[in-house]
Amino acid sequence: MKVPMSWLREYVRVGASAEEIADLLSVATAEVNGIERRGPSDTALFRVGVVLTADKHPNADRLQLCTVDVGEKQPAQIVCGAWNFGAGATVAVALPGATLPNGITLERRELRGQMSEGMILAEDEVGLGTDHEGIMVLADGTKPGTPLTEVLPLVEEILDVEPTGNRPDLFSVYGIAREVAAIFDGELVPLSEAKPPQAAEEQLDIRIDDFEGCPRYVGRLFRDVTIAPSPLWLQARLRDAGMRAISNVVDVTNYVMLAVGNPLHAFDYDTLEGGRIVVRRAKKKEQLRTLDGAMRELQPSDLVIADAKRSIALAAIMGGEETEVSERTTNVLLEAANFEPIGILRSSERLALRTEGSNRWEKGVDPYLAGPASTLATQLLVQLTGARWTGAADVHGDLPARRTIRLRPERTNEVLGLDVPAERQGAILARFGFDADGDGFRVPTWRARDVTREIDLVEEVARFELSEIPFTLPEKDVSFGSLTREQKLRRVVEDALVGCGYSEAYTPSFPVTADTVALRQAIVPSLIEAARLNASVDNSGIALFEVARVYLAEERRHVAGVVQGGIADARWAVDQIYAALKLEPSYAQATEPYLHPGKAARTAEGWVGELHPNELEGTWGAFELDLDALTASAPEALRAVDVSPFPEVRQDLAFVVDDEVPAAALAEAIVEAGGPEVRDVAVFDEYRGEQIGAGKRSVAFRVAFGSHERTLTDEDAAAIRSRIVAVLHDRYGAELRA
Repeated sequence: MKVPMSWLREYVRVGASAEEIADLLSVATAEVNGIERRGPSDTALFRVGVVLTADKHPNADRLQLCTVDVGEKQPAQIVCGAWNFGAGATVAVALPGATLPNGITLERRELRGQMSEGMILAEDEVGLGTDHEGIMVLADGTKPGTPLTEVLPLVEEILDVEPTGNRPDLFSVYGIAREVAAIFDGELVPLSEAKPPQAAEEQLDIRIDDFEGCPRYVGRLFRDVTIAPSPLWLQARLRDAGMRAISNVVDVTNYVMLAVGNPLHAFDYDTLEGGRIVVRRAKKKEQLRTLDGAMRELQPSDLVIADAKRSIALAAIMGGEETEVSERTTNVLLEAANFEPIGILRSSERLALRTEGSNRWEKGVDPYLAGPASTLATQLLVQLTGARWTGAADVHGDLPARRTIRLRPERTNEVLGLDVPAERQGAILARFGFDADGDGFRVPTWRARDVTREIDLVEEVARFELSEIPFTLPEKDVSFGSLTREQKLRRVVEDALVGCGYSEAYTPSFPVTADTVALRQAIVPSLIEAARLNASVDNSGIALFEVARVYLAEERRHVAGVVQGGIADARWAVDQIYAALKLEPSYAQATEPYLHPGKAARTAEGWVGELHPNELEGTWGAFELDLDALTASAPEALRAVDVSPFPEVRQDLAFVVDDEVPAAALAEAIVEAGGPEVRDVAVFDEYRGEQIGAGKRSVAFRVAFGSHERTLTDEDAAAIRSRIVAVLHDRYGAELRA
């Protein structure tokens, strides 16, 4: 929420600076991310001027040579490239020595043979807008030499406030002003209740078919509206608050929303069939083209604004294209309503359509705000568009009554650890709009959704008294925490992957996207997206891992990784995980989602392989293992194994087998056939070729033979090798190749 200080000070009278307000708001109300400043730092040389003469530059067809009265003894001669003004115009002028917001300091300088003594300003040159087609022409009647700050919002300080979702009242300038008034004991200026004279009393046909979805609908009709750009002060305020200016009518609706927190909408009244407004649920398969140009198919759960024939707006979310206010509009129906938040949130998320208005409605807007919002909008529309206000209606059901919550002062003191007298507690709550009612307090309507219990009242007192709470160290506790076995093993795995050069990533378990409807069942897809993002900014050597929960039939904790390289790079990391946990992996050829066919393997706890090129451009390895299963299998204690003093005999054995025979099965058979003399078995090569034959492959193993009792002879190794060859032939049809 961007809050211009000049706007804020219209609603609260307080002597505090922007920095002081930001500091205390951050402590008591909502985080203030910073203070932005717009406009020149020194405004002394920015003046109002009146153009005395405006003639074509003698040496340049596209320039004007002007003399301008700026309140000095002699008029200033200024060369200007704009042609949207002439003699007699009141303009904004920057004199020599003035520094523009872009850092340029003006000097007297010669332009095409004529001296120019300053600059006649366009709005973009002082940060008031983006228009550079012409200079700003001000209203007549201002004395030449008047400081420009007296007629234009030349400078501004803007608070960047970050309200929490449970405080919808803070999504408005007036809501922030209310907090500032309470914190600084300042004067909160009441919202004006003055209404312009109503030129006629036309009857408005407004019906609410669903009071649960729309408790209140205030309509105002305006005739003879002139659509035009808004004045600069309004455009500047909208821009400073983070919105763009469109036209006076649309700008008024946005201005009022930002001012008081109640979103509004304006319809071109002449486009409404039968001049009727109906608030109802959408019909099955009903369609509406919204202001963004998209044709949307609605569901019966969607709340719509309709006329006598068809839907014309998604209630609280976005208006329809057919009834939008345009340059041709002369009659406007203004909507100031109230909508139930949960249904609006569901429709907004289903349609993937979020707006400034829906963002407020889904948090819960005070139904009593519709009246003040329509009053302020009426004042501005009559003032800025020259309209006649000719009709009004306020249709509503039973609006919620204010709740009274009991407060025990002693309970407040117990929670705070402070002695706050009951009278002071009452005074604090009164500042925030809570009225005493017996032994409790009546909750203001703008706080009805977040203050529902006694502890909420305690919190209101607490945030005012935070500065009084002393800084103390916690009392010493005799108990000491320790890691569980699973936590220790998890850290072992994380350390192993960091040692392999991987960086830990954190990705969402439930990504907020339109096509995501369930919690994730695997981590690798999220890591693929993270790797893609890193690759898109030319990062290299990418290796990411994550330890997180997945959601299958039950919650399980997995470890997954993605690495720039192939299956060998991913398998090396998996080997290190198993080694760190003192486990022996067993690999079997497999087919897995995300992986390249023929380059995938499974272990008892997961899978490893090379990513399919469709998943990520380039060559990448990936793995995902069930960490809960791994830690459950890890040995509780390690037993030392004596190292044999006798040397090993190492031989390489290559077998030709059918393609479908897993290398892991062959390795297990080698260990089984060789007996205790087989110390180690490892695959080091696979080969396919014409000399092997179709459907066959050669798998080469490096085998180590050894004994704890003696040095094995060549004859001993040959006997063991013969047993291995026989078993592999009988079990898998394997033929010794070399």
